[in-house]
Amino acid sequence: MMVVPGSSNGALAYRVARSAGVRLAKVDYRRFPDGEKYVRILDDVKGEEVVLVQSAAFSPDEYLMEAFLAMDALRDLGAKGLTVVLSYFPYARQDERFKPGEAVSLATVSKLIKSAGADRLVTIDVHRHRVLDMRSVVGIPYVDSSAMPFLARYAIEYGLVEKERVVVIGPDAEAEQWAALAAREIGAEHSSLVKTRLGDRDVKVRINGNVEVRGRDVLLVDDIISTGGTIREAARLLMELGARKIVVGATHALLVEGALAKILEEGVEEVFSSDTIPNPTSRVSAAPAVVSGMRSLGLIG
Repeated sequence: MMVVPGSSNGALAYRVARSAGVRLAKVDYRRFPDGEKYVRILDDVKGEEVVLVQSAAFSPDEYLMEAFLAMDALRDLGAKGLTVVLSYFPYARQDERFKPGEAVSLATVSKLIKSAGADRLVTIDVHRHRVLDMRSVVGIPYVDSSAMPFLARYAIEYGLVEKERVVVIGPDAEAEQWAALAAREIGAEHSSLVKTRLGDRDVKVRINGNVEVRGRDVLLVDDIISTGGTIREAARLLMELGARKIVVGATHALLVEGALAKILEEGVEEVFSSDTIPNPTSRVSAAPAVVSGMRSLGLIG
């Protein structure tokens, strides 16, 4: 087996190869003068089980096309099997047709991955709201592994929160699944915030259930932080409810439009994330989550 890195996140590909105890292949990625991508696999992959590791944040069109070229080349060069790891899966937001004539991008990208030659797909905390069964969309053996347990463990091991007084909170109902995963890892209570719209402009936010945050450490978790608006609103409420301290953990930290500074201005003590998207807050590697996904698919023992 060997790991083939995409150009988007070579560090994660290296860590996956090291964690799995397999070789890291050499690849030449360049760009032609007209902007087209050039891909050349420099190692012999004939008869090999190959794992292609790519992210697709910020430049999804470029990184997807690069991955498709690499996948087709690997197949043509005789790879025995091909597993694609998309640590950040793009185009997942459009998972259904909201208005007549819209492209359902999640379905389109999934079809392209399959048709380009992938035998299996691994994602990390894919951003989905309405799609409960991604396997039926992808159409090949598929695992969505999670970095949440590793983020929660980091928060405890590095003293960001005290285990005896921590509570894990998701900033909205959709994030409760992530809070549950993180809380289970560290044996903590968890809940989420619930929004109730009172009018065109008024929104009431409350904690779901009877979880108490006053005087406690709050680990606020979500799959993606983009502009940071949801996290900032949640942090504001938690401070009003008497949280002793708030730290934020996210799998995918896009942090656009000055999001990091805006979040810290709300009294959040620290923001940390995984390395699915390399950024200044990356503290936790998603490589163990990727390897766990590979193991679930039977690639390694």
